[in-house]
Amino acid sequence: MNNENEISEVIEETNSTPAQAEVIEESTGEFEEQPSLQEEEINSIIAVLQAEIGNLRGLLEEQTQKAEQYKKQYLSIAADFENFRKRTEKEKQEQEIKGKKQTIVELLSVVDNFERARVQIKPNTDGETAIHKSYQGVYKNLVDGLKKLGVSAMRPEGEVFDPQYHEAMLREATDEYPEGTVIEQLVRGYTLDDQVLRHAMVKVATPKENFSHPEQEDQTE
Repeated sequence: MNNENEISEVIEETNSTPAQAEVIEESTGEFEEQPSLQEEEINSIIAVLQAEIGNLRGLLEEQTQKAEQYKKQYLSIAADFENFRKRTEKEKQEQEIKGKKQTIVELLSVVDNFERARVQIKPNTDGETAIHKSYQGVYKNLVDGLKKLGVSAMRPEGEVFDPQYHEAMLREATDEYPEGTVIEQLVRGYTLDDQVLRHAMVKVATPKENFSHPEQEDQTE
C-alpha cells in the first residue's frame, strides 16, 4: 500500500512540472518587459523637463529684455535729472550773481560821491578835517567790503581803448599819446569777477590834423 502511494506522488510531481514551467516562463517574460516600460517613463520625464527648460529660457529672455528696457529708462531719467540739476544750479548761480550785481551797482553811486567829496572838499579847520577823515573812513570801509565781494576798480589810463570795458565820452587830438589810447578816466569803471559792472567813461586820444596856412603855401610857391 505504501508503495502505491509513493508511485502516485511521483506521477503527480511529474505531471505538475509543465504547469510550473509555464508559470516560470510568464514571470520571466514580465521581468524582461519591465525595463522597456521604465525607459518610456524616463523618456517621457526627459521630454517634460526639456519642455520646462524651454519655457524657462523663454521667460528668462523675456525678463532680460524687460530688464534692459528698465535700465534704459533709468539711464534716460537719470540723465534728464542730472541735466535738470545742472540747469537749475546754473540758473540759481545766475540769479545770485544778478542780484549781487544789482546791489553793488547801487552802491557804486555812493562810492562816486565819496570820491568827489575827497577831491573837491578842502578842509580849512580842525573840525572840518575831523569830519573829512570821518567820512573818508566810511568810504574806506565801503571800498574794502566791495573788494571782499570780488569788485575791482578799473585803471584804464594809458591802455588801448577797449569797448568791452570802456565807453568813450570825449576825444582829444594830441601827439602825446598813440591814437586810441585812453588819456583820462572820467567816471571809474568796475568789474565783478571779470564781469563788467560798469564801463569806464574815458577820454580817448586822436591824432592831430595838420592844417597848412595859406601864407606858408604862398611863400612856398
